[in-house]
Amino acid sequence: MTDVKLDLELAQQSLVFIFASMVVYTVSFLIFAWHLTNIASNKGSGAVISTKLENIGFALFGFGALIHGAGVVMRGIAASRVPWANMYEFSISGAFVLVAIFLAFYRLRDIRIIAAFVNGFVLLILGAATTYFYVQVKTLMPALQSYWLVIHVTVAVLATAFFNIAAALSVAYLLRTSPRIAGSTKKFVVGARRVLEFFPAEKTLERLQVRFNAVGLILWTFTLAAGAIWAERAWHRYWGWDTKEVWTFIIWVLYAGYFHATATRGWTGRRAAWLSLVGFASVLFNFTIVNLFFKGLHVYSGL
Repeated sequence: MTDVKLDLELAQQSLVFIFASMVVYTVSFLIFAWHLTNIASNKGSGAVISTKLENIGFALFGFGALIHGAGVVMRGIAASRVPWANMYEFSISGAFVLVAIFLAFYRLRDIRIIAAFVNGFVLLILGAATTYFYVQVKTLMPALQSYWLVIHVTVAVLATAFFNIAAALSVAYLLRTSPRIAGSTKKFVVGARRVLEFFPAEKTLERLQVRFNAVGLILWTFTLAAGAIWAERAWHRYWGWDTKEVWTFIIWVLYAGYFHATATRGWTGRRAAWLSLVGFASVLFNFTIVNLFFKGLHVYSGL
């Protein structure tokens, strides 16, 4: 890939759009939090005001997603390539895909309640991206100059988004079934318990968690396979025990273990939810710690 024209001005404008989306996401998050507080205090006749707040929150969340998506596209145009060649670009693109997938399913009443979890996590991702991971737009290193970048990373981003939503559902399940919350008489906890009463039933949360993890694992399996094919094209070997390769496989093993434990060992309920969170923690470790502190052919932090 030679003579690639980089548009540094457009890259800066892209950053402005990302910051603007963060502002809108923040307002949306505060409205979602207000919605939950309204439920906890049992105001607004328990329904009308809460519903309006939730709808406003989703409208702003969607508007923020449009600005966010424009920022991602502008970054790609500025670089004359797909915008996921370093941690900053992967973060903003991955966060956008997460929001897009969540909004695609938000009309399912059973996952609307985790909007604040998803919104808050997206803000954390974008905050880290703009504060710690930001790098100026640049050309791709030779190993990344392949159509396999689009295939491999696109599927990895999608898998991560599904794992993320499953993790949020796992947190919701753990809160819904917490014996400490159920047995406490403290005023704050009583308010929290009232909020939890609006959560979907335990079985529903567990079923959704499994389904999102299942889609994530299928996509991650393809990520692993596509990565091996790409490695053969780039370095003439399918597997080389590189740090990123090993952690990609570890993540696959953890989620495969999650399904094995739930299907054959009876690990359902809270134990399954904790396993789901362990799996997602490994995804976060792979993206942050491995990229920042380990060396290898696949480490493309850009920092």
